[in-house]
Amino acid sequence: MTIAFTGGMSGGHFYPLIAIAEAINDLVREKRLIEPKLYYLAPEPFDQDALFENGMTFIKVPAGKTRRYFSLQNFTDPFVSLVGLMKALVALYRLYPDVVVSKGGYASVPTVMAARILRIPVVIHESDSRPGRANLLAAKYATKIAISFDEAANFFPAKVRDRIARTGIPIRKALMRTEAEGARQYLNLEPGIPTVLILTGSLGAQRINEAVISALPSLVAFANVIHQTGPAHIKTVEAVTSVVLGKVEHADRYHPFGFLDEIALQRAAGAADIVLSRAGAGAIAEIALWKKPAILIPIPESVSHDQLSNAYAYARTGAAVVIEEANMTPHVIASEIERIVKNKELSATMSTSAKQFTDPDAARVLANAILTIALEHEV
Repeated sequence: MTIAFTGGMSGGHFYPLIAIAEAINDLVREKRLIEPKLYYLAPEPFDQDALFENGMTFIKVPAGKTRRYFSLQNFTDPFVSLVGLMKALVALYRLYPDVVVSKGGYASVPTVMAARILRIPVVIHESDSRPGRANLLAAKYATKIAISFDEAANFFPAKVRDRIARTGIPIRKALMRTEAEGARQYLNLEPGIPTVLILTGSLGAQRINEAVISALPSLVAFANVIHQTGPAHIKTVEAVTSVVLGKVEHADRYHPFGFLDEIALQRAAGAADIVLSRAGAGAIAEIALWKKPAILIPIPESVSHDQLSNAYAYARTGAAVVIEEANMTPHVIASEIERIVKNKELSATMSTSAKQFTDPDAARVLANAILTIALEHEV
């Protein structure tokens, strides 16, 4: 049995595929099936350690990106996608997988198109409340379509809706549990005060970083702050905050990290009383699973169509509040965080709403469906 994965070049696309691979490997052991061969086809491996840990072989397949703004690359990237399609055809013809699993995004298009040409079953998963163009294209010939928000079904053509199932967003096993015990010692947090966890996405978000830095004197006055800045921003953030917090009392309550690995994120989530985050679907799913009140700052719709709708769809459950970038000021950030963490009844209500949103079995449900299709195709 051979299974190929493909998806866009972001953590929100990549890590759900890792969660599905984990679940497939677990089910194969439980059902005593022959160990499958797993492959990941994309322009870059994104996280080689995660691929290695789950027995996934990376195959480079170039992909062009269609941008929503003027760029000369919009004229050259179609040729990149054509090259990617040729490479994907060769790779899939040699492997001839029993199923291709796609998370969408521009990086998935060459592999999904090649699977269509070779008549290999395709399963797609859409994390966002408003599907991306790659998944809308792939839906026409997908065997199964998994969605995370009920609203997403309305965007797909009527003729494919009998193939749609709401599964939720697959989460890696390591992040399905938090470690509150020992987290404060591990992260050197001051006891007896709230802890704020700030997540700016796998690549970081400069505008959020800037607003948070300006809000720090107010935030550290009443809370610990764990700030994931993004690897590219950590040095700049550390340099600026050393000045901003230079003479501020309780400056040692601020803890910046370029990147939080699984262990650090488990512990940070365990210690957190509230999470401030971008509104990627994967981030929302993790926050919901942790049952934490949230403040979501979506990427503006002019840049990304999905995060704004994700944020408001999740906020309607009562588990989060939304601050749009146009309204994001240091004062608004600090006052909203303080308002929520100091209102125990509100925090408890938001936590309960988060618990009702989450789908902890999403990866296993998807893995079961993928294995069923793969075994039928294998026969």
